[in-house]
Amino acid sequence: MLKALVQHISRFVSISEQEKEHIPGYFTPHTFGKKQNLHEAGKICRFNYFVEKGCLRLFFVNEKGVEQTLQFALENWWLSDYTSFSRQKPSEFYIQAVEKSQIISISYQAQEKLFQDFPVMERYFRLIHQRVHAASQYRLRSLFSQSREEIYRQFVNQYPEFVQRIPQYLLASFLGFTPEYLSELRTKRLS
Repeated sequence: MLKALVQHISRFVSISEQEKEHIPGYFTPHTFGKKQNLHEAGKICRFNYFVEKGCLRLFFVNEKGVEQTLQFALENWWLSDYTSFSRQKPSEFYIQAVEKSQIISISYQAQEKLFQDFPVMERYFRLIHQRVHAASQYRLRSLFSQSREEIYRQFVNQYPEFVQRIPQYLLASFLGFTPEYLSELRTKRLS
């Protein structure tokens, strides 16, 4: 199960055969069912999650009781509440499996030990975090500079696999739309 993770690490940093043997020992594989929470708001986020198979989402519940999805993670993506994880403070977010998912986790303590034992892994995670941060900045820019229809069209073109796999109400939540408005956009796009 950890083969996908080792392949992913190797795409970003060079690791020796010995490192390939020992690094997986810091990680734990899990299987989560559809809609199963991996993490809940109010608790410290103790794990960083790598998606081997499936899909996760990071969301919060707003003051009206509506779930607002901030991020998805498909295969070979990482997901965590990075503020809670890195500071070991209570979280404001939930992490949930969108579909049955095979996940590989690393605890905060194991990650710190991993960095001590294999400094190359700090570079790996830095490169991953840079990509996550860049994607977040790009998304925010789109929200402020594009129409809702442009946001949807760009998302569909850039991430067609999401549109096929993610339930419409979750996609609407992520894009900041109501499910009804997303349905209108989809109908308009098809005609």
